[in-house]
Amino acid sequence: MSTLTSPAPDATAAPLPIGPHTVAPPVVLAPMAGITNAPFRTLCREFSGGKGLFVSEMITTRALVERNEKTMQLIHFDATETPRSIQLYGVDPVTVGKAVRMIAEEDLADHIDLNFGCPVPKVTRKGGGSALPYKRNLLRAIVREAVTGAGDLPVTMKMRKGIDDDHLTYLDAGRIAVEEGVTAIALHGRTTAQHYGGTADWEAIARLKEHVPEIPVLGNGDIWSAEDALRMVRETGCDGVVVGRGCLGRPWLFADLVAAFEGRTDAFVRPTLREVADVMVRHATLLGEWIGDEARGVIDFRKHVAWYLKGFAVGSEMRKRLAITSSLEALRAGLDELDLDQPWPSGADGPRGRTSGNNRVVLPDGWLKDPYDCAGVGEDAELDTSGG
Repeated sequence: MSTLTSPAPDATAAPLPIGPHTVAPPVVLAPMAGITNAPFRTLCREFSGGKGLFVSEMITTRALVERNEKTMQLIHFDATETPRSIQLYGVDPVTVGKAVRMIAEEDLADHIDLNFGCPVPKVTRKGGGSALPYKRNLLRAIVREAVTGAGDLPVTMKMRKGIDDDHLTYLDAGRIAVEEGVTAIALHGRTTAQHYGGTADWEAIARLKEHVPEIPVLGNGDIWSAEDALRMVRETGCDGVVVGRGCLGRPWLFADLVAAFEGRTDAFVRPTLREVADVMVRHATLLGEWIGDEARGVIDFRKHVAWYLKGFAVGSEMRKRLAITSSLEALRAGLDELDLDQPWPSGADGPRGRTSGNNRVVLPDGWLKDPYDCAGVGEDAELDTSGG
């Protein structure tokens, strides 16, 4: 792939310890439902040269304990993946404990991340996701069960600032995490109300780092380029970065991140459209192999088309055509009709994926009356949705 000389980085970060594992450079792929499956992790890992930490899609603890067929496929790791990292989502301490013990006893993963960041209304209305840390005692009970059940496996957690600006929870949640034995914390610098809109609050990441100096703090939010990652480390003092929407249609961002943190100034990837097209076909191929059906793999790939093509001169009709393909042959043929010699477009980096914000947060009745009472959270809060 093409490269572009870039200024020398002015921020560095030490290798990130996650239990017995060392993540160097300290770069983590954020769990994203329907995105960070084994094929996408493979692509990102290939571009990074195997460096970094690549977390699975969010797995609900109830589905795992019940050995749901789809869930069991989602926790399948390629033989080259190390460490194997699973993100769990749960609302019931007992079920979370069972899921974690299952992972540890059956050697299903090497690292467990707990999700407390999902802002989706159908989750928060049940008291789950990013609504849950408001209930401090419930949060503590879940984390305690997870750490206890994990044994020697390291447990980390990802969260948001809080429900809204009037109900911030991240400092209390950070202290609970430290007290209960969590290895590291990742903070998305947005509230539930913000969803993915507005600007991530990097100052909150800096405050959390000051508040819990005992363990590593990772920053998440508005990292669209390697330069953004370096700037976050420089401005917040965080110990590493978690990248989500910034790598949508840009798996080579992990090559840039590795180069930036290693101080290499001539290795940033700036692919031509031809090179992007090759990655698109490989991505769709990997999905088909993973699912076991080429057509289903290409159909699953459709959501990635617009992200890969962002910034390139591709007509709306062709974009629509590529987004309804159902075979690798049709995908390749459509891509071959484009002007594949187009260079990397200026301004192609930037927001991708969901950008909605200023949402009304839906919570259980009376949820905000008492930050310690745990009543009102049921098993139906465990839904297979994105991880925030």
